[in-house]
Amino acid sequence: MNSPINRHDTDMILHQPPCRKKMAKGGQAGKGGKITLFFLIKWLKGIIICRFQRLAGTMIGVGLTITLLACLGIFIVSASVSMTKRAISMVPVDWQVLLSNVSSNADAEKVRLAIKKTTSCTALEKVGYADVSGLTASTGDTVQTTGPGKIIGVGPLYSRLFPAEIRYLTGDRQGVLIAQQTAANLNVKKGDIVTIKRKGLASFQVTVNGVVDLPDADSLFQAIGVPKGIAPQAPPDNVLIMPEILWHKIFDPQIKIRPDSVHMQYHVRINHNLPHSPDAAFIAVNRMANNFEARISGTALVGNNLAARLAGVRSDALYARVLFLFLGLPGVILAVFLTLSIAASGQDRLLNEQALLRVRGASVSQILKFEAMEAVIAGAGGVLLGIAMTLAAAGLIISLDSVASGSVEKFVLLPLFCAAVTGFFIAVVSIMYPAWRQAKKFTVSESKPVIRRGNTRLWQKFYLDFFMLAIAGFEYWRNAVTGYQVVIAPEGVAQIFVHYEAFIAPFFLWTGGVLLLIRFSDIGLKQGKNLLSKLLKPVAANLSGTVAASLIRQRKLLIRGMVFVALAVSFAVSTAIFNTTYNVQSHVDADLTNGADVKIESAVNLLSNGKLAEINSLPGITAMQTMMHRFAYVGNDLQDIYGIDPLQMDKTVHMSNAYFAGGNAKNILAELAARPDGILVSEETKQDFQLQEGEAVNLRLQFASDHKYHIVPFQFIGVVREFPTAPKDSFLVANAGYIAEKTGSNTRETTLIRCDGDPALLAAEVKKTVASVAGAKVNDINSVQRLISSNLTSVNLHGLTRVELFFAVLLVMGSTGLILALGLTERRRNFAILEALGAKNCQLDAFIRSEGVLILTGGGITGTLLGLGIAQILVKVLTGVFDPPPDHLFIPWVYMGILAVAAVSSTLIAVAGIKIISRSPIAEELKNL
Repeated sequence: MNSPINRHDTDMILHQPPCRKKMAKGGQAGKGGKITLFFLIKWLKGIIICRFQRLAGTMIGVGLTITLLACLGIFIVSASVSMTKRAISMVPVDWQVLLSNVSSNADAEKVRLAIKKTTSCTALEKVGYADVSGLTASTGDTVQTTGPGKIIGVGPLYSRLFPAEIRYLTGDRQGVLIAQQTAANLNVKKGDIVTIKRKGLASFQVTVNGVVDLPDADSLFQAIGVPKGIAPQAPPDNVLIMPEILWHKIFDPQIKIRPDSVHMQYHVRINHNLPHSPDAAFIAVNRMANNFEARISGTALVGNNLAARLAGVRSDALYARVLFLFLGLPGVILAVFLTLSIAASGQDRLLNEQALLRVRGASVSQILKFEAMEAVIAGAGGVLLGIAMTLAAAGLIISLDSVASGSVEKFVLLPLFCAAVTGFFIAVVSIMYPAWRQAKKFTVSESKPVIRRGNTRLWQKFYLDFFMLAIAGFEYWRNAVTGYQVVIAPEGVAQIFVHYEAFIAPFFLWTGGVLLLIRFSDIGLKQGKNLLSKLLKPVAANLSGTVAASLIRQRKLLIRGMVFVALAVSFAVSTAIFNTTYNVQSHVDADLTNGADVKIESAVNLLSNGKLAEINSLPGITAMQTMMHRFAYVGNDLQDIYGIDPLQMDKTVHMSNAYFAGGNAKNILAELAARPDGILVSEETKQDFQLQEGEAVNLRLQFASDHKYHIVPFQFIGVVREFPTAPKDSFLVANAGYIAEKTGSNTRETTLIRCDGDPALLAAEVKKTVASVAGAKVNDINSVQRLISSNLTSVNLHGLTRVELFFAVLLVMGSTGLILALGLTERRRNFAILEALGAKNCQLDAFIRSEGVLILTGGGITGTLLGLGIAQILVKVLTGVFDPPPDHLFIPWVYMGILAVAAVSSTLIAVAGIKIISRSPIAEELKNL
């Protein structure tokens, strides 16, 4: 039969300051068993004094959880808004409205009014398109004639309203302007006469006033209302742009004879007051177009360029959410677990406190009210801390222009409010649930802790850890073999999809790895006393055997510490490696797009006018390489062709194995150099034209002698997936010497420069050097990388990962230092007893050091291995984020060093703190505990 518990005994069970001794009298503290305000104030004071460590730890955990959740929410919202904003800003013409009846002014006016009423448009211009049989020009003793072309008529305000549609190169900005490729075909410049061969009418002569480039020609000449398979695969090669008055003078007669050869469009910029989400904006723009077409009753068709652009960005927005789940959610889960562990770290003390209160007459509801005060304090403190840290971190994620736009509420306040509510709820649950469970569990006569023998857990019996690791390995293998994308955006379908089974591999690896750590740690601590004693010899010296025995008895606490350290380290390592790999590939993508640190594009041969020598003399240049960039007909499709010196390209350009089918850049380039007429074709070209390696391919290239396209034979020797400066779809790569021999021109249109300094500064100097060269264009890799990272073929992770990597360090410190400190604090009584038995300080230190080393080493090694595995899976699963995919992972050694220093430092601080606590006077320590 249990003996009764008196007041003196209860005061010895739990040390209370005087206020809490009075408070613990329960019914005596209030009249009629009610809790008075004075009683609550005394209890609150006791909580702050006696539970400060656990209270502060819970606040920190809640604050970290709120900050991570809020930052991830801010990232998703801001990424979605910025992607929509950029997508809209990058469309030169939002709508191209094709008139069904080009000769009806009434229909044209009806369409114009419908556009204004439907869209509240900010720019509206009428543009004429006319098909011609060809263009002819006489220069010197030769006559050049092109094939079919298009003549565009625009108003005087067009270039100002739609500035991205036309890029001026040389000559005037008004009058008859000729496209750069057409000027090359006809060998004309400003002041030359071009003859337009109209359909069904006599030819008409015009004088060229300037040369222009059409950056968005694919969209400008799109076939509106024609199915994709039937529409032309490429824009026209021969284009003239002229004032609308002159256009009408030349082609109004052609409308009457050949109305099928002339059409009219309205170019429209709509009001961009659209939803912030790319998906919602896409739907809104489509509905707007549907509403417009319903109003005009078939008198026009809409080429919805804005919707097409938004459709491409939707997958990027979904990738942002997927990255939140893959990269951010593990950190949030870890912060929650850390909070729960901190709150539950004093369960034994909680049992004793509740036993004391129950003996003195407190009811379950009264006990829970007392604990609710602690929960509210911890929750409120954690919320305030989380808000402060979130506001400090928000600037790393949100750009200043976004905040200046007045969207700070959507960016910050809503995610922060949701995160704060969640964090407060976690704080309340982490404290109230254990208190409720213990209060309901024990009656007055049962108010003693129950000691249970450890049993084999159910998951251990069924080998769940091995099963989960096997599934993770299978899913990784399946992803690597099939190469599927986690985000799927079917062409022509409004909805996009996520393969959520892709989460299986990293989740099962993380969980299975932790369970495996628990299994082997438990087995090792149970059965490996001798081995553990030997391992602890450098730390515990002659006490290694005793220390090993003590640690084995406390293996539950040790395993808990190792698990948290492993989880924290794996999160930090996987996030850091993924972020580093992403940043490296972002630079590779910029290198692929720009070709080198600095790129010069010019239709003029820079070698012939001495500019290359002048550029090469600039300081900071380490290598310079030229290559051809021309055009060739594959069948009737005009494609980019690059003439290179294969054995010289690697001097200035990073030639990745991933660029070539077969995966060996050096061998493929050597093969190309050994075969003068060899040619590499893109995968799309190979598929479109059903080409087979080894067969002859006849291309048509422009000859310098007559500026006409002639057949040149090549030998198909390999497939190129990517190539520096090349487009992402169809292109060709051949030997520059062979192209020069066959075409009679050795002009190198592209110059690539590698430097050892700031590319932007070098680019500025190069621009000054080539300022006198008409149409020369200079780009540096830094500008291209900023454009790529903000443009999002991949998601801009820099702001998010800066925050994540910082908090990963905090989580590691919390897991190594805080958990260790709280666990050791709970065992102060043991240290006091050892000291009472005559143990010296150095002997007590051996116990403390050994536990710290074991937790840090076991958890750190396991966490690092898990982090490497998870990072590899993330890179494979999230291949769509990378362009091109990486050859291997990139390890951030500096960050890993910082992480190791943080983990070791927090452990040393915790151990030092426990040493100080353990040296408190014996009588006082025994009384306190």
